[in-house]
Formats: sequence, C-alpha cells, structure tokens
Amino acid sequence: MSENPILKPIRISRTRAVMAGLGGVFILAAAGAELLPSTAGKAAPPTAKGGGAVAVDTAVATPADAPVYLAGLGSVQSLNTVTVTTRVDGALDKVAFTEGQTVKPGDLLAQIDPRLYQAAYDQALATKAKDEAQLANARADLERYTRLAPQNLASKQTVDTAKAQVDQLQAQIKSDQAAIDNARTQLDYTRITSPIQGRTGIRQVDPGNNLHAASGTGIVVVTQMQPISVIFTLPEEDRLAVSQAMAQGPLTVTAVSRDGKTDLATGTVMLVDNQIDPTTGTVRLKAQFPNTDEHLWPGQFVNVKLLKQTRRGALTIPSAALQRGPNGLYAYVVKPDSTVEMRPIETAETTGDTVVVAKGLQAGERVTTSNAYRLQPGVKVTVAGEAKTADATPTNMEGKQP
Repeated sequence: MSENPILKPIRISRTRAVMAGLGGVFILAAAGAELLPSTAGKAAPPTAKGGGAVAVDTAVATPADAPVYLAGLGSVQSLNTVTVTTRVDGALDKVAFTEGQTVKPGDLLAQIDPRLYQAAYDQALATKAKDEAQLANARADLERYTRLAPQNLASKQTVDTAKAQVDQLQAQIKSDQAAIDNARTQLDYTRITSPIQGRTGIRQVDPGNNLHAASGTGIVVVTQMQPISVIFTLPEEDRLAVSQAMAQGPLTVTAVSRDGKTDLATGTVMLVDNQIDPTTGTVRLKAQFPNTDEHLWPGQFVNVKLLKQTRRGALTIPSAALQRGPNGLYAYVVKPDSTVEMRPIETAETTGDTVVVAKGLQAGERVTTSNAYRLQPGVKVTVAGEAKTADATPTNMEGKQP
C-alpha cells in the first residue's frame, strides 16, 4: 500500500527530535563524568549517626584482686527463742519488764502470788524441826539403853528398838529436807526470770490473770539477738566447692538487703547440712553473725554472698563496658587513632559493677562505657570522661540463684 504523502514529513520530523534529545543526554553524562573525581577502590569511612565523632566515656582494663562469690537466699533465725511460761498456778501479781527490753539471764520478768507457796515452805521447815527434836530424844534413849545393857538393866530388844527408832527418824529428816527443797523450788517458781539474754516481745498476759502451769500460756517470748544465725541455700553443684573451701579455713559470709544495695552484717559459715533437698536440688548452710548492731532480725529474708575465693591480679572492667551481640559478648576497644574496634571477649565472673575478663583484652586497653548504641567498628570517638577503675571489693553481687 502506498504511504500517505501528507504523514511522511511529520514522521521524519519526530525521529529527528528524538535523536537530538538522546544526543543531548549523552553529552551531559560525559561532561559530568569528567567533572567528578575518581573514587574507584576507595571506601567511605563509617560515621556516627548524625555525623561527627561520638563522645564516649571509657575505662581501662586493670588487673585487680577480684572476689568470687556464691549467691543464695536465706532467712534470719535466732539461736535461742524461749516462750516464758509459769511453772506454778497462781495470780499474776506484776510484770517486771518493758516490751522490747533487752534482758539478761536471771532478770525478773513476772511475779506470781507467792503466799501459798511461802506457807508450804514454812510448814516443811517446821516439820523437819519437829523430827529433828524427836531424833535427838531417840538418840539419847539409845545411848542410855546401850550403857545399861551390859548390867542387864536393859534388854537387847529395848536396845534394838531404840536403834531402829533413831534410824527411822534420820530417814524422816531426809524426807523432810526433800520436802523443804520442793517447797523452796515452788516458791522460787513464783519469780519468773529470763533464762537467756535477749529481747522481749509483746506481753501476752496482763497482771491480775490467774495462770496455770498445765495451760502453757506464755507471758512473753524472749529472743536471742546476739549472736544470730542465717539459714540459706545454694545449688547442690556448689556443695563440694564450699566443703573444700571450709577445709582450708573459715568462710566469710555477707548478709545483704533484699534490694542488693546494703551490706547488713558479716559472719562465718558454721556448717553444711547433711543432705540435699531432692525437690529443689539445693543444700542448706548455716552461718553465724555477731549482730552487734542488730541489723539482722529473726524472720528477715536476706540475700547472702559467700566468699569462695579471691582471684589475684584478675583483669577487670566495668560491667557497663560489656555488650551482648548475636555472637556472644563483646566490648568496644578504643584504638590509638581514636577509632573503636568491636572485640569479642570471654568473662569469668560478674561481681556487682565489675566484670572479670578471662580472654579478649589486655591490661591497659581502653574500653567504652557509654553510647554503645551509636558505635560501630571504625567510628571516630572523643573521650568525654574516664570511668572509675573497676573496684575489686563490690557491695553487691550478680551470681547463680538456687
């Protein structure tokens, strides 16, 4: 079919316009390539978020003596707790203590009406006096009959009867003495005294009430406060290490407040229980504390730190320098050119704010302790401040819980 002579000039003009436009693009691209510098083989250094160097705090990996603790949970128990009761029946005449008072052995706590028991004691004394008088007369008769027997002025039967009378009265006097001792003891029981040194609790009976020994009603509870003990548990796998450490000498134990911020008292491990609890897989230990300041209170729950050993010259860094990634633990190390390097590390123990490094760092290397979220390998940093050297005597502990 023949081409329309009217459309042919239009198609030719469009083709020329397209070719002219493509030529212009190629010319601009070539000009731009000549103006831009060559960057082949060069990688742009990483920069911090927002650009510029990152201000960080740092700390130096430092050798120090690092204590190794075992952590447990325990409760405070008094070595002696006594519920003071009456041993005799009677009315409570008076209470001689103040609630919360510290008492010593023998201090008067309460007084039972003593009149009935005083009378019984006096009666026992009188009975013995009567029998002693009869014994004196019987001995005189025996002596008299013994002198008359050789002249046949007293029969042998009379002498034997007099001797038996003396023996009988001697036995009676021993019985009288026992009755006196019993009456004296009952009288002493009317004075109720403290059997131990400790602190009194809340009074349970008011004066004027009739008390009975058979009822067992307590007047007050006296609790020994100094010294005091803590029963705590550790995982069963720690038992052997503790036993071996105890064989080398006393083990130090620190009782810590529940928030882990305050050391309450320091004591010594007394024993490891003779069996493991199969339901929890833990073993109980008992520690004793002087508790002179009475920071420990019976029934109180505390955290316990048992000093198993002290690592001499261990390499330590603050726990703030420790980071956790998909491949494990690492820290950012500041290099001499003020850039950071991501360094994988292995740790031994974490004690409070101090981490013992087993592998990955050298003494004197500087690690970052802040702004880790802004860092990546090769980033430029500026040191804003240096963290305090890791303390080898911590006040808290992060360890295994039973």
